[in-house]
Amino acid sequence: MDTITHTLFGLTAYSAVNKDQKSKKEKHALLFTAIAGSNIPDIDVIMRVTEIGRIMDLMWHRGITHSLLMIPIWTLLLIWLCSSIWKVKSKAINFLTFFSVSLHVLSDVLNTWGTGLLEPFSSIRISLGIISIIDFVIWGLIMLGFILSYLFKSIISRSKVFKFVWVGIAIHITFQGMLGYRVYQSSITNYDEVVLRAEFIPWHFTVIGRKEETVELSSVSIFRERQMTHTLISDTNADLQWLFKQNPKAKVLMEWAPFVIIKDSNDQIGIYDPRFFMDGESFLYESAKK
Repeated sequence: MDTITHTLFGLTAYSAVNKDQKSKKEKHALLFTAIAGSNIPDIDVIMRVTEIGRIMDLMWHRGITHSLLMIPIWTLLLIWLCSSIWKVKSKAINFLTFFSVSLHVLSDVLNTWGTGLLEPFSSIRISLGIISIIDFVIWGLIMLGFILSYLFKSIISRSKVFKFVWVGIAIHITFQGMLGYRVYQSSITNYDEVVLRAEFIPWHFTVIGRKEETVELSSVSIFRERQMTHTLISDTNADLQWLFKQNPKAKVLMEWAPFVIIKDSNDQIGIYDPRFFMDGESFLYESAKK
């Protein structure tokens, strides 16, 4: 998910905690762990700690820092910081920290970019593609929670309102997942490989299916029948080893993407990820001039 969504998740988690009996220091610690926990896996953007990162900017993001292995490490680090700064410890802080960090890592699996969830034991990128990286339904539910908690603060507590918000988010993700699974199952029999891309409009997907050197993109939603939008042909006989020597970023892209389209012309050879093909091109494209 994007940084705004992760931060909103943190604020929503914090708002769902009943803080009536909490001290000022504990409230500060809870807010810190909710926001920091919801964003700390993205520290890789700042640190740029991997060789792949120095080669390929976007391609290395969501690697080891987003793995299952790092969830308890980030959690313990933030709990220690709370204890050091505010001198407070509580089960609420421990749970909120673990929840926020886990939510960041697992929610990133839901969109097209995916994460290195199993690193360092496996470099595979796990991507379900069932939730857009910016999901306006999730934003809307959170904004509705803030509005209702303000308008009806004398009737219902803010923590209860935001517990219902989490229920709404869970229902939305579950429905998107069920719809995505149905779309995937109806497509896989026609292709060698299939990946999904959830669109910004709710309940809309792009299906990217590969069969040998042909990749087809189809638009699917609950409101209309499947519509073929693009047919892409990959030049599978191209010399990719030459490309990789000329442009190391291309090799990283080849390893990172589920499959790529190869374009080989008289003056240039390149590859791109068809999951990000829009308006006649993909913004994840690496090439070299001959």
